[in-house]
Amino acid sequence: MPAPTKGFITILTGLYSFQDCIHFLAAVRKFHQEPIIILIDQVPVVLHPLLKAFKNVILKPAPANENTVLASRQAKLALYAASEFDKTIYLDSDICLLSDINDVFEYLDEYDFLLTEDVQPSILKATNLLRGKQEDLLPNVLPILQSVGLPLQADSVQYNGGFMAFRKTEVTKVFFEEFQRYFEIVKNNQDKLLLKDQGAFASAIASVRPHMKILPPTYNYLSKWQDAYNIQDTIKVLHCTYPYRPQYAKNITRSLYTRVFDRFAQVFLPNQVQNPWRKK
Repeated sequence: MPAPTKGFITILTGLYSFQDCIHFLAAVRKFHQEPIIILIDQVPVVLHPLLKAFKNVILKPAPANENTVLASRQAKLALYAASEFDKTIYLDSDICLLSDINDVFEYLDEYDFLLTEDVQPSILKATNLLRGKQEDLLPNVLPILQSVGLPLQADSVQYNGGFMAFRKTEVTKVFFEEFQRYFEIVKNNQDKLLLKDQGAFASAIASVRPHMKILPPTYNYLSKWQDAYNIQDTIKVLHCTYPYRPQYAKNITRSLYTRVFDRFAQVFLPNQVQNPWRKK
């Protein structure tokens, strides 16, 4: 019986994340040689060779949208269909690996899904999903989420979708179908909800209940919230959240290629910090 195929997948929608993605590729290639699929949109073809300079990179079109943030959300819904592998690790393109994560592929021998909890996992406190002043919304988070049709309860958990790993199984397929269905609810209730995927993701987990393993935050360490952690183990996956960029970990990604590229980026590429779609 042939060994199961395995690989990575990420999303690049627009030039604001292009520099992040270059450093992402450099970090993955430091520790892994498996194929890397990039779901890509609104990146000029002339720049594609800069991504393909890293070996075994596969470019696939992401769902197109003028709003690059919405395009990235829609691409996340398409991960199952876009993956060519039996075992897939998805990472946001602003992530920097600090070690290999072969153990994640190994866990997929037993589990359908691997993921990490959000820094603030309780859905009761998930004011980050709602429009309005967070201090005013806190008592009403769950009623608002339930009122639009999300099947969340007081014990529901908010996960961070910047890292996930999955097997190609029927259960995983159904999960992504439900993820898409619940995200449509989020899109259709923009008067109450921000355009984020965590609520839809938590809803799909709650309704499908895949056989999953929750990994510790060392597999998705959000640098922006470093004061919220009490971690003793070595960090494996550094998530350099906006406005903290992957260049924060240059000791991992530094090379002649990335040094030259960073000089180019300073002049020719917009920075994620100025991305106007993040404010909509």
